[in-house]
Amino acid sequence: MNLNEQIEKIVKANGASFYGTETVNEDNNTIFRVYITKEAGVTLDLCAEISHELSVFFDVNPPIHGAYFLEVSSPGIERKLEKPNHFISAIGERVKFKINGGDKERGLIKSADEKGFSIEKKGEDIRFEYCNISKAKTYFEWNKTK
Repeated sequence: MNLNEQIEKIVKANGASFYGTETVNEDNNTIFRVYITKEAGVTLDLCAEISHELSVFFDVNPPIHGAYFLEVSSPGIERKLEKPNHFISAIGERVKFKINGGDKERGLIKSADEKGFSIEKKGEDIRFEYCNISKAKTYFEWNKTK
């Protein structure tokens, strides 16, 4: 079992879904982030419980070399979409993305499957294949009131 499979097993045992990981450097500190989702929402207690269990596992199987801080959290309302299941779980949300070659698009995700997704643009559904997308993320459109 690879590292992500082990993390997913621990996350699922706690009633959540594994979204992904990232390693970042902030203020001269290395942070290993584990993102989780849950239908009813991610709570601080859930993050703490999973963090505790992952810490025990990582003591024996470090996720990266050297010192790091572990963070467990929701990927947030505006999150990266990197895998088909990320797009599938974002159906009904707004997405902005970059097509290989530089063009940028945005729209509401109408459907998604293992090969690609469709957005609604000007009342029309337009399909894109994942292999043609270099970067994608959901975005939230704030209501502007005067």
